[in-house]
Amino acid sequence: MHHTMKKTLAALASLALVPTAALALDVVAPHPGTVLTTTYYSSGAFHGAVDISGNCNVDPIDLPLIGTRSWNFTIRTTGVVCSGSGSGNHNAVSTTLSDGRVLRLWHFIKTAASYDKTCDRCELGVVGGTGAVSTAQTHIEVDKNGTNLTSWYSGYTVKGEFLDRGELIGVL
Repeated sequence: MHHTMKKTLAALASLALVPTAALALDVVAPHPGTVLTTTYYSSGAFHGAVDISGNCNVDPIDLPLIGTRSWNFTIRTTGVVCSGSGSGNHNAVSTTLSDGRVLRLWHFIKTAASYDKTCDRCELGVVGGTGAVSTAQTHIEVDKNGTNLTSWYSGYTVKGEFLDRGELIGVL
């Protein structure tokens, strides 16, 4: 029995020396829709996020990360808005990852589901157009220290692509 215990302890000790890779986090479509914009607007200006069209005040939005996360909501517009409520008036939800990156979603319409919570792919509201937009959509961005990152969706999704709810958009 002593010999077995030594072998077990040696095996466990060797595992401690193996570096562990950070777990990849899949980002999936929060509702069905077409990718409207990614890295650049049609004007050529930098955007650095993924915008997905949706049916205003109809399509429920699920949080896009697989796995339990803590989400913080900022509600700036409480009414039903489908085509813009002005710059700075967008509803937003975010989660901060362990490395300091922040995943954000904007423009949804507030519902009873729009409150700070910890959950896995739960509903956050319905597709809307709060903020500086001209159509109902969900804006998904990842930034670190105020700089939008694009590598998380590069090679995974493109402008004009239709996404089903839960389809992979990118990986963090």
